[in-house]
Amino acid sequence: MVSVAGRAASGHEHPAPDPTVVEGFYRRMRAVAPAAVGAIERDRADDPGRAFGDTACGRLVGSLEPDGVRALGMWVHHWCMRFYDDDTRAARRLLREIAARPTLGWTADEVHWMLRESYAASPVAADRFSLPLAAAGELAPRVSPWAGGGPPRQPAPAERD
Repeated sequence: MVSVAGRAASGHEHPAPDPTVVEGFYRRMRAVAPAAVGAIERDRADDPGRAFGDTACGRLVGSLEPDGVRALGMWVHHWCMRFYDDDTRAARRLLREIAARPTLGWTADEVHWMLRESYAASPVAADRFSLPLAAAGELAPRVSPWAGGGPPRQPAPAERD
């Protein structure tokens, strides 16, 4: 695996979240990480054409409350931003499936944290803005992470794998 974190200068500065808040994110992510790793590993070895609900990742998402799905989304986003290569297809599918779920109750702190990671990652990391953009769509306009400017451009599906 190749680490893509920190290779690209973002040009977008988001204030660092409170360290206590970030520690809470990591605590929640650590709670779902073992199940996420197992599900992703099983899905990597399985038929990539299966319906998401029939995959190990789909069953994991279905077993979690919204807080757990958000923690899972943050963990897989964090993992994909750090270790992006061709072997992350199952994780990226999980990321896109979570991003497609409305009303998970994302907080401004969660969105800002994911955006900071996305901007710090290399542009080679496809889907790096999928989850933060979807999550930001749940926020009130007054707490928008890009007040005064538009959201970042994410490659169109034809530009991705």
